[in-house]
Amino acid sequence: MPLFPPFLQNPFQEAPKLTYTKTEAMIPMRDGVRLYTAIYAPKQTNQKWPILMERTPYGAGPYGIKRIGRLGPSMEFQRAGYIFVVQDVRGRWMSEGKHLYSSPPKLNKRGVEHDESTDAYDSIDWLLKNVQNNNGKVGLWGISQPGFYAGNALLGAHPAVRAVSPQAPVTDRFKGDDDHHNGAFFLAQRVSLLSSFGAPRPIPTDHGLPGFRMPYPDAYRYFLDLGPLSHYQKIFRWNNQFWNSENEHPNYDSFWKVRGMEQYYRGIAGPAVLTVGGWYDAEDMWGALHTYKALEHGSPGLTNTLVMGPWSHGQWASDDGERLGPIEFENKTGKLFREEIQFPFFEHYLRDAKDPGLPEAYVFESGGNKWHKFDVWPPKEAKPLTFYLRPKGAVSTEAPTHSETSAFDAYTSDPRRPVPHTGDAAGGVSRPFMVENQRFAWVRPDVLSYQTEPLKEDLTLAGPIHATLNVKNTGTDADYVVKVIDVYPEDEPANTLVTPTVRMAGYQMLVRWEVMRGRFRNSLEHPEPMVPGHLTRVPIELNDLFHTWKKGHRLMVQIQSSMFPLIDRNPQKFVPNIFAATDADFQPAVQSLAVAGPDTCKLEVFRLPSSQPGGGKSH
Repeated sequence: MPLFPPFLQNPFQEAPKLTYTKTEAMIPMRDGVRLYTAIYAPKQTNQKWPILMERTPYGAGPYGIKRIGRLGPSMEFQRAGYIFVVQDVRGRWMSEGKHLYSSPPKLNKRGVEHDESTDAYDSIDWLLKNVQNNNGKVGLWGISQPGFYAGNALLGAHPAVRAVSPQAPVTDRFKGDDDHHNGAFFLAQRVSLLSSFGAPRPIPTDHGLPGFRMPYPDAYRYFLDLGPLSHYQKIFRWNNQFWNSENEHPNYDSFWKVRGMEQYYRGIAGPAVLTVGGWYDAEDMWGALHTYKALEHGSPGLTNTLVMGPWSHGQWASDDGERLGPIEFENKTGKLFREEIQFPFFEHYLRDAKDPGLPEAYVFESGGNKWHKFDVWPPKEAKPLTFYLRPKGAVSTEAPTHSETSAFDAYTSDPRRPVPHTGDAAGGVSRPFMVENQRFAWVRPDVLSYQTEPLKEDLTLAGPIHATLNVKNTGTDADYVVKVIDVYPEDEPANTLVTPTVRMAGYQMLVRWEVMRGRFRNSLEHPEPMVPGHLTRVPIELNDLFHTWKKGHRLMVQIQSSMFPLIDRNPQKFVPNIFAATDADFQPAVQSLAVAGPDTCKLEVFRLPSSQPGGGKSH
């Protein structure tokens, strides 16, 4: 029986007030701390409803029983009827206690010892006993930090939890999520968040704490003028615990290690899991892919499904997903996810609806613009292929011979004039930069570019990319950024579906990129300086991709040593802690890459057979 009366003109605005009753509760945890929880229950009491819960540090408001917020992940859930629960996690907003950013799970807890998994357990247990007309089945979901909390609920899950969907979940903040990638600090994205997350909150409040706001919309200029990270304390006007943690733990020490969620996803049984991520998520693509992989290897009996679509961070929940920037996907990818994947998943496990028959991996092929279903990810049909960087800016699949004379291409990287991460004068990090035209970097002398000839047939790559750079550095430290790019032909028509029209002829679409901080090339735990002039191997693992370079396109690789202000600047002089570096520590350095001889730089990828573009089943 539908909840919406047929006369409603705007169900998004009218239906919640007519069909749901809101209550607010302070749910006690085992240690006595109480967590603010908003509960939206259907007014119909002639049947029982499943509970769908989100635990968030971003505010469970609007606060007050007469104010109703968004109900559930999408409109489908609101129409079907669920008991929606939104909770402020410990120490945030209206909840009591002390907040720890990505607090680590505790093993072998005793008595009133608690962590985020027990807070979820205690909350669910209270809801089942105190919220009328629930059917005894609970699901959890969340995007980004709420995705982290959803993942925590898998650890020692309450027996009533039947389905969990960690979406863009923060999984390891040093290896590849949010704060760092391979130890390189993600400056522009983190300063604003950390400034509000780490601010003192003496008592519960329904008002958000103010975060840092840039005084003018040019992040490149502002952060460059601000200087090294040691000058940033002026932004944090209070004693900011999370900024201090960044400063005090520049390496992958125990502070970061215990927060890595992969190690805890072992021996999990019970709830079905739907992990969701975006191919163009600059914040937590790593988290989605590695959550899936950790559950797959650590809990092999678990129902574990991966969904990866052509989305920026959380885009699958906010729009139809037809495009990102000027890149068209020829599908309403977000709509399909919400209606054909996410909603049927929860309906099946929480209401015993028909099994949607989701595959192990439901992934979108960019470039080819198709969804595919695989029995395993990466797809078993994919075969290894190696690309080599060659002289005169070439990319080749032909390996250099052992007798070939070594040769190098070089550029000077200057931290006082770093390569920008975007061609726009933006006030922050715009989401479309993940598919942005890289011609702005291609023209710079401190960026090396290599490309294939126009492809004679489609080329589909699926899975991770392992890059190996063999470099000589005149300094003792440096960052190395590898970008994999799809270069459109010169006769590609303009995209007139966006405003203003975007010229696509020769467009250098960013497909995948990653950074390795040179000091961490051998170990994230134990940084070591580079030896000036010494040939040094720098391995870089890029996140998975699933992309087709169409016939006539080129595959391009760009190499550079900065991506500012997305990534903080490397002084290129080894210092024990870059957060403490001074102006005098920053110096230019010449970076020489091997492009001939036995140590030629290379990319190891996985190609799907051209007779089976995309592999598996598609539609």
